[in-house]
Amino acid sequence: METVTSADGTAIAFHRTGSGPPLVLVHGNGDVHEFWDLAGTRLAFAEHCTVYAVERRGRGESGDAAAYELEREAEDVATVVDAIDEPVTLLGHSGGAIYSLEAALRTDNLRNLILSEPPIAVADHELDVEGLAEMKRLLDDGENERALVVFLREVAGISRAEIDELRSAPIWPDMVRAAHTLPRESRAIAEYEFDATRFADVTTPTLVLSGGESPQFFKDAAGAVDEALPNSRTTIFDGLAHEPMNTAPDRFVDEVLTFAYDST
Repeated sequence: METVTSADGTAIAFHRTGSGPPLVLVHGNGDVHEFWDLAGTRLAFAEHCTVYAVERRGRGESGDAAAYELEREAEDVATVVDAIDEPVTLLGHSGGAIYSLEAALRTDNLRNLILSEPPIAVADHELDVEGLAEMKRLLDDGENERALVVFLREVAGISRAEIDELRSAPIWPDMVRAAHTLPRESRAIAEYEFDATRFADVTTPTLVLSGGESPQFFKDAAGAVDEALPNSRTTIFDGLAHEPMNTAPDRFVDEVLTFAYDST
């Protein structure tokens, strides 16, 4: 793991592998940087790119701060991007897609931007945060694993079968250790107000990814982001939901690499 120092002095770690044009990966809430290893997507990318898998604050070898704001996450991502000596393709998933979108306002070192289902509340949608109190209570009682399951089930909308599969994955213990970050991150995302006008000058070629079987919440968010960005398009993964990088990794990798190499 290597580290950079973010704007507020927090050390942010990342794991670098592969060779070629730089690709920065930002995982979502509830995950750790090894999320990209669950179905081999990081290794597949590394055959074509230098992959920088970010370990978001509060996890692993990354540091943390007493106060938390969503803006700090965006600064973290922008700091990693700016530390790379050539323009970057930035790929964020779920919460990581929000931080990557916001990072695009804070760096001039982007070649491409890829946003996979940012959980942005638009239209009549609201992020379901009813489970926050339960998560906080479980965390206070030292029940990190149960708190993580509540998040995955109630907030992220992950199915019971997918949760059971995650339990057997090597990254599960690290996800449990990072569960203390979930209430603050979920609350910040729930309070995030998407203002399309802020992104009118973000001309970076952008690919917005959406699952054909995802909840309408994610579909509407993808549509709003695509409409707000002046140089974007949407790809829908028919028959798939929130995590195509794990359920159809070959298709996901091909879509990302085709866009990353052919869009500019």
